[in-house]
Amino acid sequence: MFESLSDRLEGAFKVLSGTHKITELNVAESIKEIRRALVGADVNYKIAKDFTDRVKDKALGSENVLKNVNPGQLMVKIVMDELTELMGGQSVGINVKGNPGVVLVAGLQGSGKTTFSGKLAKYLKEQRKMNPLLVACDVYRPAAIEQLTVLGDSIKVAVYKEVENKNPIEIAENALKYARANNHNVVIVDTAGRLAVDEVMMNEVAAVKNAINPTETLFVVDSMTGQDAVNTAEAFNARINFDGVVLTKLDGDTRGGAALTVKYTVGKPIKFVSMGEKLDALDVFYPDRMAQRILGMGDIVSLVEKAQMDFDEEEAKRMEKRIKQNKFDFNDFLGQMQQIKKMGDLTSLISMIPGVGKALKDAPIDDKAINRVEAIIQSMTPQERANPDLLNLGRKKRIARGCGQTPEQINMFIKNFNDMRKMMHQMANTPMGKMGMPPGMGGMPKGGFRK
Repeated sequence: MFESLSDRLEGAFKVLSGTHKITELNVAESIKEIRRALVGADVNYKIAKDFTDRVKDKALGSENVLKNVNPGQLMVKIVMDELTELMGGQSVGINVKGNPGVVLVAGLQGSGKTTFSGKLAKYLKEQRKMNPLLVACDVYRPAAIEQLTVLGDSIKVAVYKEVENKNPIEIAENALKYARANNHNVVIVDTAGRLAVDEVMMNEVAAVKNAINPTETLFVVDSMTGQDAVNTAEAFNARINFDGVVLTKLDGDTRGGAALTVKYTVGKPIKFVSMGEKLDALDVFYPDRMAQRILGMGDIVSLVEKAQMDFDEEEAKRMEKRIKQNKFDFNDFLGQMQQIKKMGDLTSLISMIPGVGKALKDAPIDDKAINRVEAIIQSMTPQERANPDLLNLGRKKRIARGCGQTPEQINMFIKNFNDMRKMMHQMANTPMGKMGMPPGMGGMPKGGFRK
């Protein structure tokens, strides 16, 4: 995400590389490139100019204060601080307090409202330990009710629907009564969208809001629509005065303008960002972390948080013991791979590691690599999984036929597995290794990420 913006900002900072002090001349040249980068990211020119004016004032104001700081590093720090402030400064939580708490989800058709509703239900259920109820109030889009039902079933969350009723206000009001009677402490109302902002749509969503008085109103916007997303947000906010923004499809070909300027323009914080179709691909929005990722610094805090969500202390201790005793087998490895899958797609995870995302930008990261590893291991017998040394030539040929790969690929996988197992055993028995192995980070055989 934001690759083009990141690359252009990096070029702007290179203007100051090799210089020994901040001057009006070199700052002006760097500022010009930063402004171009922002406008190229679909940021409104006036906002880009205001932003760069603040950066320039801070840079020149630091000229006589931070004499020992590299000018390029100083500019990066100033831009990071200003980007963080532009995107809201700090994270803002969602208000789901009430009897029940009610979240109204609004936005244009195709912005990802229904998928987000499912993701939010999963987030509130797993992270907040709540009992959510999804409400299908999109009575116009074909299969919208069915889509929400499928999402609810997949995460074991109840869905309230009235297939024959075409009045979204009545459906929403009835859903609240149902929630109170069935101990649902948070209700998520998925409303209808349109292909463009129109009076009928605005009247309807405003009427639904007035009828149910939500504790939180969220506007969902497709980040790939760029500055148009900000314009749509302004129109919605004028009518329903929403509480926060959700940016979807940040893993797509987005230039970044919406994420950078929606808070500045509308005055409402971004609360969540959504990437991908998987229902766990939802993140709380942290402006400072996003600024770091835009500037190529990674986001190690979010990566650690993702790992901790699936952290099992007892399992980690058991795994550490097996590694130290050199008993790590294919069953253990399969479990490690499945833990990594829970954390999200590999490309997204790698981008969070400082320096690594930039270094592997053009490398063919294969999100299906874990699936191929699973297929190989699942083609083994229970005895073979528990004892990798059993794998002779005949067994390898049978496994290759079972998973649709060549014997040569099986040989390479097993060689890489044995190399990794040996390395992990050696590391676990060093003084550093005795401090503990991190959960879910056993690793993948060398080359496992490549297509």
